[in-house]
Amino acid sequence: MVRAVRGAIQVDADDRDSIIEGTTELVSTLMERNRLTTDDVISVLFTATPDLTAEFPALAARKLGFHEVPLICCTEIGVPGALPRIVRLMAHIETDRPRSEIHHVYLRGAVALRQDIAQ
Repeated sequence: MVRAVRGAIQVDADDRDSIIEGTTELVSTLMERNRLTTDDVISVLFTATPDLTAEFPALAARKLGFHEVPLICCTEIGVPGALPRIVRLMAHIETDRPRSEIHHVYLRGAVALRQDIAQ
C-alpha cells in the first residue's frame, strides 16, 4: 500500500553545509523511525523556505543513496511571519503499516510547525 510521510527541519543558515547536514538528519531520522530502505521509497518532494537558496535539499538524499528515487525541490510560498530556514519533505512510500504507525518527523525549530505529531 502507498502512504505519505512528512517531515521538516529548521537549518542553521543559508549555506551549503547547513542545508546538506540538516536535510541529511531529516531524511535519516525519517527512514530510521519508519524502518524504511530506499527500495520502499517511491518519490520525495522537498520544499525550502524562500530564504534557503545555497543548495538543493535533494542533494543530501542523493548522498544517502537515493540514486533511483525521483526527487524534486520547490520553493515554498513566502508567508509573512513564517518560520525561517525550513526544509520540508513529503515522501511517498510502499508499506504494509497502517497510517497510525507512520512516523512523521519534525526536528529542531520545525517542531513548532506540528506540535501535535512532532517527535
